[in-house]
Amino acid sequence: QVQLVESGGGLVQAGGSLRLSCAGSAMRYSINAMGWYRQAPGKQRELVAVIMTGGSTYYADSVKGRFTISRDGAKNTVDLQMNSLKPEDTAVYYCNVRARKTAVTPLFDYWGQGTQVTVSF
Repeated sequence: QVQLVESGGGLVQAGGSLRLSCAGSAMRYSINAMGWYRQAPGKQRELVAVIMTGGSTYYADSVKGRFTISRDGAKNTVDLQMNSLKPEDTAVYYCNVRARKTAVTPLFDYWGQGTQVTVSF
């Protein structure tokens, strides 16, 4: 069973925009937080942005002012709007949902399979 699926990645020129979206069965669980991570070749996976259940958000310094994370309650998705993209934003972007599947299960991190974002010069 696929828990999370990302969409919206692709190739874009520097200065352009992309919107990533994440949906799946994990979005129906009791969610604590949702976030986007990325991993560039040869580098560790890093946090890009997170949104808590209450709506508070956190952004990595490298994307502040350019990226916006949001939750669409109607579509049951978590989205990442990426503007003013730079070549250094090139990476595989992963959706993460930290949630309880049931009231008696512990918090668990669910991950998507990743979507490639490539920003050309």
